[in-house]
Amino acid sequence: MLTKITLDNFKSFKIAETIDLMRTNYTILPQNVADNGVLKGCIFVGANASGKSTIILGVKLLLDLLFSERNLNSGIFLCMFGDRPRYSLAYDFLIDKKNIRYYFEVDVNKSMISEKLHIDDKLMMERMGLSAKSYIAEKDGVNYGESDVGKDTLFLRTLYFNTKFASNTVLKHWMEYLKKSIYINMFNNRIISYGNADVSVARYLNKSGCKSINDFFNEYNFEQNIEYEHESVGRDVKLVFGDDESEKYIFFKRKGIEVPIPFMEESLGNQNLLRILPSFLSVIENDGMLLIDEFSSGFHNELENLLVRYFMEKSGHAQMLFVSHSTNLLSNSILRPDQEYAVEFRGENGSRVTRFSSEQPRSAQNIEKMYTSGIFGGLPEYKTADHEAQ
Repeated sequence: MLTKITLDNFKSFKIAETIDLMRTNYTILPQNVADNGVLKGCIFVGANASGKSTIILGVKLLLDLLFSERNLNSGIFLCMFGDRPRYSLAYDFLIDKKNIRYYFEVDVNKSMISEKLHIDDKLMMERMGLSAKSYIAEKDGVNYGESDVGKDTLFLRTLYFNTKFASNTVLKHWMEYLKKSIYINMFNNRIISYGNADVSVARYLNKSGCKSINDFFNEYNFEQNIEYEHESVGRDVKLVFGDDESEKYIFFKRKGIEVPIPFMEESLGNQNLLRILPSFLSVIENDGMLLIDEFSSGFHNELENLLVRYFMEKSGHAQMLFVSHSTNLLSNSILRPDQEYAVEFRGENGSRVTRFSSEQPRSAQNIEKMYTSGIFGGLPEYKTADHEAQ
């Protein structure tokens, strides 16, 4: 599980900032903490363009660089108003009771990448430019040169794809955990699965059927079910999808009415819910990280509450890191103060983060009200319409 991420001179984070996912002394919501003491996720709130999505991007970037083709030396990640030509990201994970720390730095001017990998403070791999050394399989280390080290590629990726870390179970399990992760952008309906999980609705239903989704609807009193068939019948209505009987379509049915409603005729909220449910179910079942940007797109407050509670209750070692503008989620009945972060853009200092637990709010306090009153920062400072009229 991810325990910490540090962003330095990365996008809007000019000054190094660390997001900590280890539990603190709060005793509320024990189901939100995994059995290893790591939090099952966190929420980022703040004004538009404050840097919330950049934190999600920082985690997503590691997954992209390991499992997708991406040019690391691109200057698009460098803080544009920073005074250094280098940016870096550091990640800490707890896997099999071992602490894994992975760090990389990119010097944009020199087009040079540096990397270090530790397990419990023991150096396992280091890389500087086009030379690297790995201690993973050999105690005395194995040297690698220009023919082995890609200029624009993480050497960690190269080692993994060449060896699958067969000689190191901890690193192998770490990669397996990362590959089970899923990224969702609710605004543009983009979903990326980094492993083999079929999380598009159609592929998920083709493979797993409707049962798990309908079980979720029934358990939480949604008063609806779905069908994935070539045709759907209800009362005096019969809807048929296409001419080929092998073609299937998603139909909603309200309980007590039973008239089929085609997926694209449903509400935006219901469409978005069905789009992301396979990802929720997959990550909860298999572990990994669920990264969600713009979580509140099209959802009623109560539905957001339910999804967060559901994830925290049902997951084991899975984690949900998400951005939302819904302040109703800032409740001690949903998330702990150590799971809540306010992000604020502070001019030349860039994005800064405040962990709610650092202000030591009591469990009985109204966290949402504290946030909206400015205790934790991260609020926009717009001039009100009434003030403008005066």
